[in-house]
Amino acid sequence: MSSLSLFGDGPQLLLDDATGRIALTPELVDAPTAQAWFQQLHEGIAWKSGRRVMYEREVDVPRLRAYFRADDPLLPFALQDALAIVRTSVGAPFDSIGLNLYRDQHDSVAPHNDKLADIVRGQPIALLSLGAMRRMTIRAKQPPRRVLQVDLEPGSLLVMSWETQRHYDHGIPKQRVPMAPRISLAFRVRGDNA
Repeated sequence: MSSLSLFGDGPQLLLDDATGRIALTPELVDAPTAQAWFQQLHEGIAWKSGRRVMYEREVDVPRLRAYFRADDPLLPFALQDALAIVRTSVGAPFDSIGLNLYRDQHDSVAPHNDKLADIVRGQPIALLSLGAMRRMTIRAKQPPRRVLQVDLEPGSLLVMSWETQRHYDHGIPKQRVPMAPRISLAFRVRGDNA
């Protein structure tokens, strides 16, 4: 991983202890590139809705989703470019990209952690943000209940270590004010698990 600092425009270390490591690079991708990728993906992806069981009833998933393997011959150019930049920045052999489209302030993802059985042990998870800024809440599962509020600007990259998934939940809450669309690109190393 790149060298990290607490201040400045480069990677910022938000957490680094026995519970894991979280780093934010505010402008990994410049604004014009981030906007171009957003447009290409927003208009060119076959976004899918979904349903899931929550609290003993079936509900709509409050966002649209898509998924690609890194070796997919139909991988959109924006994802090819993003994958190359994120792999170089993080130094991890990411082989899958999950996409989430938050259409407006009503779309969200509940606090959760990635399923550790689905990703290669020891490999990080990297989230590249495109489109509107949204706030992510990262909350410790055990006391003391440490909470991080992270504004994910377009072009920013948040990297969470594998270990953080054992100790922290992360989510994107609904907002009360109107929000423009946002796309999150989630890079993972799944190996044969995908």
